[in-house]
Amino acid sequence: MERKTAILFMPDDIALTKDKTPLMLQTVWFCPILTWTCAELTESGIERLFIVSDKRAHELIAPHVPHGAVLVDGARHAEELLRLLDGETGEVLVLNGVVLPVGVFSGGAVYAAKAENICKVLREHGAFAAFPEGTEIQKGFLPVGDEEELRAAQPMCRQKILQKHMDAGVTILDTNNCYIDPRVKIGAGTVILPGTILRGNTVIGENCTVGPNTMLTDCTVGHDTEVNASQGTESRIGSHTNVGPFAYLRPNSTVGDHVKVGDFVEIKNSVIGDGTKISHLTYVGDSDVGERVNFGCGTVTTNYDGFKKYRCTIGDDVFIGCNTNLVAPVKLGDGCYTAAGSTITKDVPADALGVARQRQENKEGWAAKNRAIKGKK
Repeated sequence: MERKTAILFMPDDIALTKDKTPLMLQTVWFCPILTWTCAELTESGIERLFIVSDKRAHELIAPHVPHGAVLVDGARHAEELLRLLDGETGEVLVLNGVVLPVGVFSGGAVYAAKAENICKVLREHGAFAAFPEGTEIQKGFLPVGDEEELRAAQPMCRQKILQKHMDAGVTILDTNNCYIDPRVKIGAGTVILPGTILRGNTVIGENCTVGPNTMLTDCTVGHDTEVNASQGTESRIGSHTNVGPFAYLRPNSTVGDHVKVGDFVEIKNSVIGDGTKISHLTYVGDSDVGERVNFGCGTVTTNYDGFKKYRCTIGDDVFIGCNTNLVAPVKLGDGCYTAAGSTITKDVPADALGVARQRQENKEGWAAKNRAIKGKK
């Protein structure tokens, strides 16, 4: 029978927000239980989700539920649910309390029944005081009553999350040394190496290699990309791109396709165009970088004057010499060069060479005289 509606009853402790985190909002591998449960329900085909709780907790709950979910006042839930279920056909899934969607028997905490039978119970009792006629106990959930039971369930949850990805074609080389948030999505053919931590709403494409010792939080990664021994937060990484080792992508960074982000490179709040190479020891902050740009070792965008952040704009096919400082706001035109060791404070036109360093002067015999003087002391 068609099942597109679910009712989730929150435990009473959801209103106790001053002294402790309610059990339903505690995390399982970085994800609040409520968020994980709602996501699994939506993924299973649930289109209408009604969440019953103490009204004082509605503001607390709202950030953790999907758009369109209806928060129902627990004190008036019978009359509100009767109104919301008016005209409903098919079965309704009912979840009582804190349950983890880990594929085991629910013990009666989760059941399904026809909408008309659920409404009959609500009219007769003014609450869910009895199982509706024709109730079917549902598998696929584990009830959790307190923090101790939650801790005990964590290892099983972790294995269930990993197994779900492996069943979808992901290779996880060491399941004892990999930690994945239940919200994460990974494409088939991707390999997850030991020491990898994937958090939040991270999405990884197909045929990627992630790790070893990599952490990504709320990141999107394209296809055929490698992220090695690096960290990224709230950033986008394109396809056929290599990141790391020891790279750091800070929030609001977008790295294009066929890009090289090498060792000890930090990118913050910047856009990096396709085909660009930032091979090593470079900081790119608050910058808009074009395609096929080459960053020499030791390049720094000096974007902060102690009071305000400024942006650099770098065109296509630019060659930036080693140890160049770009003092924002500054613009480098398409195809231009900067000489190694320059501190660029003015715009460089397209196809020009920007040189900003003192001309070299050699003092003949200086070193020999210096050694002679110091050797006498």
